[in-house]
Amino acid sequence: MLYAILAYHVEDELLSWTPEQDAAVVAKVIEVQAPLRASGHFGPAARLDDTKKARTLRGPGAGMVLDGPFAETKEQLLGFHLVEYDTEEEAIAAARNLRQVNPSAVYEIRPVKLYLPADGFGATQA
Repeated sequence: MLYAILAYHVEDELLSWTPEQDAAVVAKVIEVQAPLRASGHFGPAARLDDTKKARTLRGPGAGMVLDGPFAETKEQLLGFHLVEYDTEEEAIAAARNLRQVNPSAVYEIRPVKLYLPADGFGATQA
């Protein structure tokens, strides 16, 4: 069984960190991840970019793209797809393709900052 471990944080607090403070926290996290990765139980890790950069695709047909992460309180994050495209428009097009087979889903499209990429995937952004 695979599990996603989602990290929640107060965004304003995280954004107030200096680059040095942020790097120190990431270094400590990578330290904790190292034995998990060595044991074969840990895959790629990523931090979602700022919520102000999030987009949500919802509604009938091709759907409407809204600024921000606007999940309804009755909706929960149940999964994610990690994709690599050059533009936000291409990522939105991929989300639209996914909605064609899962039209009741709401997809949030959000830039990701990889700090521990999987072999080959996302390596250009590390």
